[in-house]
Amino acid sequence: MKAKIGIVTASDRASRGVYEDLSGQAIIDTLNEYLTSEWEPVYRCIEDSQERIENTLKDLVDNEKCCLVVTTGGTGPAKRDVTPEATENVCDRMMPGFGELMRAESLKFVPTAILSRQTAGLRGSSLIVNLPGKPKSIRECLDAVFPAIPYCIDLMEGPFLECNEEVIKPFRPKQK
Repeated sequence: MKAKIGIVTASDRASRGVYEDLSGQAIIDTLNEYLTSEWEPVYRCIEDSQERIENTLKDLVDNEKCCLVVTTGGTGPAKRDVTPEATENVCDRMMPGFGELMRAESLKFVPTAILSRQTAGLRGSSLIVNLPGKPKSIRECLDAVFPAIPYCIDLMEGPFLECNEEVIKPFRPKQK
């Protein structure tokens, strides 16, 4: 079963015409390095609007049937940064450990990581993870949390994500 993974870039620049989305591409490039199983990106680049973010997340989970949705952008303290609020509004349950680990990892590199509001949550049988907006930070955060993502998707009866273990080692408990 080919996994569908949603990639969402929330940016105030997206509504201003031509925009090169380095952050969304960084997520796709990283997942291509991590995953050896077949997967299909379902990509969206949208403006920073809570309603638009919520509708996009619902569409990717409910209609596109993505097992994982990864967002970038909109996690800072600016008034326009509303991705965590949109995520919380569409999720059935929150997974705060993801945001805690991402901030702890980012603090190793920059003292302003404490300003980031990344989070994660579950909608139906899908995991939604909010990442920061900078490509370097995206990789650092994904390196920290991705080992738990395949098992989380297993627990939600999603597709089995196989990884290139020379790049990233997913954690799955040993079967007895």
